[in-house]
Amino acid sequence: MNKYMGFYELKALNIPSVPWELFTNDTVLDEGVLWTVRVATAAGNDLNLPRAVGVDHAEARMKGREFLREYGEKGIVVYYPYFIAEKSGVLDINSQRTVIEAVDRDLWNLVTFGKKNVTIIAPSDKIGHISDVSCNEAGSWPIDGVQITGDGSFLSPEEIKELVRYGAVIRGRFRDEISGGSSILAEWSYAYSTDVSMKPIGPRYLVFYELRDLSLH
Repeated sequence: MNKYMGFYELKALNIPSVPWELFTNDTVLDEGVLWTVRVATAAGNDLNLPRAVGVDHAEARMKGREFLREYGEKGIVVYYPYFIAEKSGVLDINSQRTVIEAVDRDLWNLVTFGKKNVTIIAPSDKIGHISDVSCNEAGSWPIDGVQITGDGSFLSPEEIKELVRYGAVIRGRFRDEISGGSSILAEWSYAYSTDVSMKPIGPRYLVFYELRDLSLH
């Protein structure tokens, strides 16, 4: 499953995900919000593809058309409302364990700059017990076998439970791939919607915006 298929899986899965739509030359964008426009190719290397993040409707439309000219025959161009990330991370799920990595604010701080606030590693046979987890002031864990590195209070127990719950949904959907040796990677943020001035609007929410599988062989 590459980025292209991951977008469609996000729509199909019962997890909170970005409300992406296909961009076309006729797409009309709301002027009152900022937009993210991304490319996903059907085959081949789909890393480091162009994107426009947090741009106004005019730039989003210009970039979307530019991306369509270059990639329209190779894949899809998608768009969705921009959001402000409070904290972000990845869920890395395989047959042996689930790993949660989290970083302050945007995911770029993790994937591009290598920053990381916390890593939680839960063996598969311990995941079901995390619904009862809590962190003490030292950030230690009451479940044997669950490892934590970094700031144990960065994610609240409620956030951890929520991420693990949706991780279980992802694990169930890709049971065959995971059994076959793949690791499923999901990117997520706790975020706020924003106006055109990049000011937060409304309540905070969890959102997933990329899925892919990584062969362990």
